[in-house]
Amino acid sequence: MTWEYALIGLVVGIIVGAVAMRFGNRKLRQQQTLQHELEKSKAELEEYREELTGHFARSAELLDNMADDYRQLYQHMAKGSNSLLPNRPGEENPFRYRLTEAEADNDQIPAGMQPRDYPESATGLLRGTREPRK
Repeated sequence: MTWEYALIGLVVGIIVGAVAMRFGNRKLRQQQTLQHELEKSKAELEEYREELTGHFARSAELLDNMADDYRQLYQHMAKGSNSLLPNRPGEENPFRYRLTEAEADNDQIPAGMQPRDYPESATGLLRGTREPRK
């Protein structure tokens, strides 16, 4: 009977020791706390990424809408300038380069149209006549 009490005492001691180690170990509690913070940070990062993706998707949508509105405004102004100023020569009409529907959908300037910041004739080094140096 004594060996039975000793065996029962050993099992109870192991159980009490395991419980004490589980709840009394400071490093284990720190590890659990850090694990919880890590999971929380990962969730916040994922939420932030989703928010950022949504923001850029909405920004792209707004930019597309703005580009469409700009094309419509330009076409409206070109139509209005052609109908309200019919006797003006093409050079005096600021909307002489009217976009066709295909060009408006293509998001590019017409092939024959040079950018507005370029001068009409060659200047500087590319000019045809050379001036003598002094």
